[in-house]
Order: sequence, then structure tokens, then C-alpha cells
Amino acid sequence: MVDLKNYGYIENNQSTDGTIPGRVTEVHRAQYIIMTVHGEVSAILKGAFLHKAVSRADLPCVGDFVLIQYNNSGASRIVKLLPRHSKFSRSDSFGHGYAHIKANGEQIIAANFDYVFILTSLNHDFNVKRVARYVTQARRSGGLPIVVLTKSDLVESFSQEIVAVRALDVPVHAVSTYTKFGMSALDEYLAPGKTIVFLGMSGVGKSSLLNYLMAQEVMAVKGIRKDDSRGRHTTTHRQLFMLPSGSMVIDTPGMRELGLFQESH
Repeated sequence: MVDLKNYGYIENNQSTDGTIPGRVTEVHRAQYIIMTVHGEVSAILKGAFLHKAVSRADLPCVGDFVLIQYNNSGASRIVKLLPRHSKFSRSDSFGHGYAHIKANGEQIIAANFDYVFILTSLNHDFNVKRVARYVTQARRSGGLPIVVLTKSDLVESFSQEIVAVRALDVPVHAVSTYTKFGMSALDEYLAPGKTIVFLGMSGVGKSSLLNYLMAQEVMAVKGIRKDDSRGRHTTTHRQLFMLPSGSMVIDTPGMRELGLFQESH
């Protein structure tokens, strides 16, 4: 049996109607992978749940806690989305494939995390203004932004980049998964039950950092283009990983620019 407390589940959300709780670890279009007390199960949205959804923000995303009607011989049914204590959003203009789900609204990238690791590499594509935009959105999310400057082994000095990021009033760490420089400084964020979401462009080292923290290769790693220091796309979908430390990482595909979502009031 899986203890969902290890996945950050709060007991006062306990169901009394025969459904069981779970946490979304992957989303593939209309198919969801949910971690439950029975282990990983495949689930789809119950018709009544889907009918009530107005925008993509009403649909479960990676990191969400949900209540499901468990089926041990087929697909389980998601019947309720539990409240989010944090969420990372961007503007959505593509819809979800459902006729009644409107586009041009809010898309939730990840939910229920404690820290936002904003990864950017110490190469020619370093851009503090881009980092600042990530920081702005991360602060709105409800998580604590942490800037991680990767690939420190590729440069002779990074003192100017450290000073520039510190001016944004956020913690900043320069690291190298190759030489292990600075990696121990990340330990304070890796407490059991804590969730970290990775954000950053393709090629900044998200997959390399995840492999290091997982102590195994769970993601393929591709190099950057030599002509402009920009990365090749590796991560293809969002996924939640349980680390050996007991903390969790939500890995996200690289995004060059964020369409910051502005809530109307």
C-alpha cells in the first residue's frame, strides 16, 4: 500500500463517499496517471465532472489531488478536484479538444508545489530579464522561487550573473551536475513531502538535474546548439517524480517565453 502522506496528501481532505484520494503524476490528453494507496492507476474524467468544467483551469493537472472512483479492472473515474494551495498558470489559446472547454483562458502547468526551481544555464543565452519574468510568475503561483544557474563548469566566472539575479531578491544557486559543484546547496529544498516544479527553457539542464536528484537516468539528455547556446527539446510532457530523498519534482517541457496569465477581478 502506498502512503499518500509521502505525496503531500492532507488528511482533512479525506473522502466519505466511497471515493479514494490520489495525486496526478502524468496527463496524456484525456488519460490521467494517478498515484493512490493502491499504487499507480489509470483514470479518466467522470462525465459529470467534465460537464461542469468551463475552462482548462477546471481540469486536473500534474500535481493535483483528486478523488476517484477506483476500478481495479479498468480505468478509474475522477470525480472531484481538491483545492490547490499553489498553481503555475499561463495563458491558454488552444483549448483541450472538448467542444465546451473555452480557450483564451487559464492553463495550469503544475499544482500543489512548495518551490519553483527556475533553471537557466550559464552560457551565452543567459538573460536576466527572462529570469525576472519567470520570477514574477512564480511569485504569483504560491510557491517560493529559487533560481538555479546550471552548467557552472562551462564558464570561468559567474559572479556577474549571481549579482544580477540576487537583485531580483530571490535565492540563487550556481551548480554543475557534471562536477557536482554547488549541488549540496539544494538539499535544504529536498525534504520529504515537499514538491518542486522545474521551469526553464529547453537545454538549460532540467533533465540532467532531475537525473542527478533521482540518482538514475530517468530522462534523456540532449546537447545545446553551438551557434546560439540554445537547447534542444527533451521533456515532452509534464510528470511528477518521487526522489530518493522523499521530495518530489514536477518536470515541465522547456518554454522560451511565458504568456503570463492575468486573472480578471
